[in-house]
Amino acid sequence: MKQLGQSDPMDDTWIQQQLDIFAKQGLERRARVFPQAGGLIRIDGTEMLNFSSNDYLDLARHPHVTDRARQALDEFGSGTTASRLVSGTLPIHEELENRLAKEKGYESALVFGSGYMANAGTIPVLAGRDDLIFADKLVHASMIDACKLSGAKLVRWTHNEVQALEKRLEQYESSKGRKLIITESVFSMDGDIAPLKEIAALAEKHGAMLMIDEAHSTGTFGPNGAGLVRELGLENAVTVSMGTMSKAMAGFGGYVACSSNLRKLLVHSSRAFIYTTAPPPAVIGAALGALEVFEASPRLGNILQANADYFRSLLHDAGLDTLDSRSQIIPVIIGDNEKALAVSQKLREENIICAAIRPPTVPTGTARLRISITLAHLVDDLERAAKAIIKTIKG
Repeated sequence: MKQLGQSDPMDDTWIQQQLDIFAKQGLERRARVFPQAGGLIRIDGTEMLNFSSNDYLDLARHPHVTDRARQALDEFGSGTTASRLVSGTLPIHEELENRLAKEKGYESALVFGSGYMANAGTIPVLAGRDDLIFADKLVHASMIDACKLSGAKLVRWTHNEVQALEKRLEQYESSKGRKLIITESVFSMDGDIAPLKEIAALAEKHGAMLMIDEAHSTGTFGPNGAGLVRELGLENAVTVSMGTMSKAMAGFGGYVACSSNLRKLLVHSSRAFIYTTAPPPAVIGAALGALEVFEASPRLGNILQANADYFRSLLHDAGLDTLDSRSQIIPVIIGDNEKALAVSQKLREENIICAAIRPPTVPTGTARLRISITLAHLVDDLERAAKAIIKTIKG
């Protein structure tokens, strides 16, 4: 029997109150069901241009990628049924890690269950309570969560501003702990590119480790899609090159490329690696298939970026704000949450899918369409979509 003054644990009034706040702010969310993945999909028999997919190279249904997944499924079964350190490491896991290390230009690589887990499992190993982490203000939420897990002091610096980072490093010059700088190469919501050479120079000058999230540059930049770290020749300056298999590789999972000693330390210490079941064989097979497509067709990323440049030029000519996008990710800033939702819905009525991205994913007042250009989109598709977006926003 509940005593006087005691709260009722079954009373979920507080939940409804929070949901009402989200609704009032134009921040309601739901997971809409799509019948298939990719940049070109069919819904109820209607062909839709999907500009909200990260399948940048149109590999989700590529015959070689799906064949490699199927082969792994047939050879190794549906799941690994154990963690990597018990009995979950299969030959195909080591094959992928060796291939990733080679492609990225590092001694070793380690595969995680997702990109989120790769960040959550790596950053707390690199920095702890007595250490400092310097993070670009727009790094992915998984990196920020990993910083909190680490217990290290988190120091933020103005997005892509090298001078701001240098001031922060000088401010903490006397700190005796380890220093770690984290940033992305291609930013997931703005589509802009970090000044990696300058950041790497500062890391060396101040004795800091450097970790780069290459989730959105893997497959889309660099030789054979190896990313911007490899393109710029920064492998020796970047302590960890992190990426995912869920964007241009069109599958699932995450990884870090690093030194052999750091890999050994992660195997010993990374909770996100140790305390979870190993990724299933079909996922690993698909990742290998994607890397093989990258090697066989090394210009896919160049074609993608040329298409993105053309699409962006159409929006610029109409006076739309795409921030400093220089990649296949093109934001169209709208500002108001409700208006962004309305524009997204109007475009859907024209068989064009462009997600409205709102806070807290992006800063308050910068609600936007986040447009992902993929190789599923032909030039005619890009022109039709640009025309519709311009007309819908500008009226």
